[in-house]
Amino acid sequence: MLRYEGMVYRPPSEAYSLIVQVTIGCSQNQCIFCNMYKEKKFRIRKLEDVLRDFAVARATYQSVKKIFLADGDALICKMDYLEAILSFIKENFPECVQVTTYGSPRSVLLKKPEELKRLKQLGLSMVYMGLESGNKEVLEYMKKGVHPEEVVEAAWKIHNAGIRLSVTAISGLGGQKRWKEHAIDTGKVLSKMKPEYVGLLTLMVEEGLPLEEEIRNGHFKLMSPYDILIETKEMLKNMNCPGCIFRSNHASNYVNLRGTLNEDKEIMLEKLDEAINGNIHLKSEWMRGL
Repeated sequence: MLRYEGMVYRPPSEAYSLIVQVTIGCSQNQCIFCNMYKEKKFRIRKLEDVLRDFAVARATYQSVKKIFLADGDALICKMDYLEAILSFIKENFPECVQVTTYGSPRSVLLKKPEELKRLKQLGLSMVYMGLESGNKEVLEYMKKGVHPEEVVEAAWKIHNAGIRLSVTAISGLGGQKRWKEHAIDTGKVLSKMKPEYVGLLTLMVEEGLPLEEEIRNGHFKLMSPYDILIETKEMLKNMNCPGCIFRSNHASNYVNLRGTLNEDKEIMLEKLDEAINGNIHLKSEWMRGL
């Protein structure tokens, strides 16, 4: 039986993947808006324990097409550790066509270009990276621990290694005060990153997070659903990512959008206009929590 510690998170597209925890928690874990790993103290699991879980999975499942290396930021691990895991997968799961992981910009920047290329050779297919905002002030306020320029640099290290890149951004993260800067700068930074995939979420504030206290004290003001749509429109207008698959169909989003940039940009902008004008029903708050 595979062993899991605490709540396990994965990207929506990894719903049918084999998930094995390589790390416990997130190496950053200071973001004031995120509650994903707050109950965990970050650590890297013992290699023998990770390989044992893979061995159990091999004995349990006849076919494993996709594998996701959890928790947050498995890419922070040292090269010999990652090489051992990917080599084990390559040898024991020959039918596997995709291996993915979360990777923070800082963990990518710590890797040498030849090391990332080696991980690609061993089967690492795609890295999920959180941009969240392209605005420096928003990132600093949210304690993301990285600047936009570093995220762009990390993105191109991933591209140059031949690894696909999926990036997330969060609507509403600038609040009422910085919504326009957040929208414009996020669109521009995503354009510089040129990811193969973009996933746009909408801010949801969980109880007990530092951001909740900021809201209570009046330091951060949430945006209305319609203001979120106006912000999303501004962000999309500033995106120039030919061939990028764009998705804004997470449970947190008020209106679902999906398309390929740049060819479907106008269609998505028209849908946003329809929603802003009240012609499309917005998702209710209780449904956003599902």
